[in-house]
Amino acid sequence: MAYAFALALAGCSAMPDSGPTESGVLQASRDTKHNPLDFAVLPVTPNVAAILAAEIPPFISSLDTADNAPAQNDRVGAGDVLTITVFELGNGLFSSGGSLSAVTQSNGMGAASGGATGVTAETLPPTEVETDGTILVPYAGRLHVAGKTPQAVAAMISAGLAGKSQNPQVMVRIASDISNTVIVSGEVHHPGRVTLSTAQERLSDLIAIAGGAIYPPEDTHVQLVRREHTAATDLGTLESYPAQDIRARPGDRLHVIYQPRTYTVFGAAGREATETPFKSPHVSLAEALARVGGPSDSRADPNAAFLFRFETPETARTLKITTPATPLGVPVVYQLDLMNPTSYFAAQRVPMKNHDVLVIANAKTNRFYKFTQLISTLISPAITAAWLAR
Repeated sequence: MAYAFALALAGCSAMPDSGPTESGVLQASRDTKHNPLDFAVLPVTPNVAAILAAEIPPFISSLDTADNAPAQNDRVGAGDVLTITVFELGNGLFSSGGSLSAVTQSNGMGAASGGATGVTAETLPPTEVETDGTILVPYAGRLHVAGKTPQAVAAMISAGLAGKSQNPQVMVRIASDISNTVIVSGEVHHPGRVTLSTAQERLSDLIAIAGGAIYPPEDTHVQLVRREHTAATDLGTLESYPAQDIRARPGDRLHVIYQPRTYTVFGAAGREATETPFKSPHVSLAEALARVGGPSDSRADPNAAFLFRFETPETARTLKITTPATPLGVPVVYQLDLMNPTSYFAAQRVPMKNHDVLVIANAKTNRFYKFTQLISTLISPAITAAWLAR
């Protein structure tokens, strides 16, 4: 009997587990062989929760190097098509013997003593800005117009016609605006090219103009490419943090991606291991635990609910963690003691992040409990048979 009992105790170590124990995680963190990432285990205290709650989402505004100054959305650029109208007194350079588009003065008098006062207006054929930023206007020559406003271009043409026409007045309009546009692609209802206006549209405005995002803001990832730089955030952040909703600039590319945020749960949770979607803009650590049923009454160690996460180097420095950063960030393990009432207040302040991993540790007695269940299952038929044989 003693031999059988010893064999039974040895068999406890061979029983399957759904996750590590508290001591297993803590020992692994101190063992360089089992901890090549050199992750740190940090208790979730009110101070730690406050630091994590104050963390600001990724800065898409880092691309706004002009200090949020108004963008120049009214400038002429290569590829634009201009409509140019020239007004001249009497017989002009662009009129046909003075008979084209004669316009009388506003007082209704078509002529005055000493000469005609008619005004001719001629709209030139559509003029496309060349790749070198120039246009060719008859009698005015080739003009460099890229980067200038339509009013400035009109003044340049007027100056070029001076001395060749009687008091020429010029109006310039951008008929096809290519240079002042942004490409909006991805998960929006109407992807395509959006023309910017002097209203100074912001990123959320562009998404709205493109018909709006197809999926909820918390599941919509927004990536901005500005020249050779890229930054990204979620649509919910643009709505919650106005400072991140920066002004769009000509040439920007905005890609809207469906990227539902999830966290994964292992160990002795009330439910089986699962990948759980956020389904709301903000989810706290307390809510994340509640969604999976919390710690299991029969298997879990409530002293040790672990949150595995890659933190930003800035947050790690604030938490005084010296672990080296990896390409994904600084590996950190947060330990929540659910036997401490203060932990429930702290857990309400800790925000969950995409791809977080929750591990609820198994109780130390879990293996012995499973083994006794197994022994009970094996010997119960024999006991029942012996009782029936009486």
